[in-house]
Amino acid sequence: MRILFLVKKDDYSKVSNLVLKDDLISRQSINFRDMASLGLKEDGYYLDLDGSEEAVKKAQEILKDFVKEVTGPDKDKVIEIITKQEESANVGFGSIFG
Repeated sequence: MRILFLVKKDDYSKVSNLVLKDDLISRQSINFRDMASLGLKEDGYYLDLDGSEEAVKKAQEILKDFVKEVTGPDKDKVIEIITKQEESANVGFGSIFG
């Protein structure tokens, strides 16, 4: 199950600590992305969390005061940008270690 959260710049440290200190959530695929690195003009971060349904629900609960869940077309757009960046990085690594 994959979920995307919008994290305000001022809340990044709190959110990061909560996610990384939780035993269940920290074992999932966690990816913080600076919005600027995705070519977006907003100031803040995206937290891309891919994991079990239990971990996602727990993340929603413990982060509810610090994040906003991104859904619909906005989520699809951001996930697409992240996926393209990861694919591009993988191609680069492949040419280095090929």
